[in-house]
Amino acid sequence: MSNEAQSDLEKKILEQFMSGKNLFGEGGALAPMLKNVIEKALEAAMDAHLDDQERTKGNKRNGKGKKTL
Repeated sequence: MSNEAQSDLEKKILEQFMSGKNLFGEGGALAPMLKNVIEKALEAAMDAHLDDQERTKGNKRNGKGKKTL
């Protein structure tokens, strides 16, 4: 983020904060940032979940029966 864009964001945050508006709600200065953080966290959680599922596939019979080819 450039210094100018950061300065604009800081001004918008301060303006909304001082006027009592919700910073995270619809139209809030921090809403896009919060959205990105939540999406990244959900994506990371889903990747970890799917990796766990792939690792546990293995031999489901655990040697209790014969495999036929």
